[in-house]
Amino acid sequence: MGLLDILLGRTKPVAPDLDQLFALPSAAITLQVAMGLTPTGEGAVCFATVEGAAFEQAHREVQELLDADAERAGPPVELRRDDYGYSWLVSRRSPDELPQLVNDLHAVNSSLEINGFGPQLLCSLAGFTSDSGRRLALVYLYKRGTFYPFAPLPGGGERRDNALELQVKSVLAGDLRIEQDLSRWFPVWGAPGL
Repeated sequence: MGLLDILLGRTKPVAPDLDQLFALPSAAITLQVAMGLTPTGEGAVCFATVEGAAFEQAHREVQELLDADAERAGPPVELRRDDYGYSWLVSRRSPDELPQLVNDLHAVNSSLEINGFGPQLLCSLAGFTSDSGRRLALVYLYKRGTFYPFAPLPGGGERRDNALELQVKSVLAGDLRIEQDLSRWFPVWGAPGL
């Protein structure tokens, strides 16, 4: 960063730190104890839709990598496109296998990054739910290296449970690197796992 950048208030972008994903299992324990939210066993990696042979090859590599897990039942990674034009690589595990789900998310992100698709990576998320039907996603912003909670209100529609999101923010402040700029808490409507 140069003197002109400092004078104009420009900052260097934060480098992605995929190892932050490994903090999710301890955050899940905090969420369960403090708020009664438990993992759903579903997580996903979101990226700008990419077409072409290079991406198909990267997707096959991820599929083969995660297929090597002999303990997994069913397909390890499913490719979905949402109503907003984004693509999601979805992984499903048993709800008590959050560490393995985090390994899957890390592997998908790393593989796409290594194959040159890092600029298209947007976020990763892990789903949580409560006995009362509340839903929550802990969303990792790839380009910021931070997490934020996203909680859609039950009953359909595109409305958020802002009170729950702020409560989760304060509960997880010691477990995760929480995104402090609330304007970056983007809604992920229709995301797998919610």
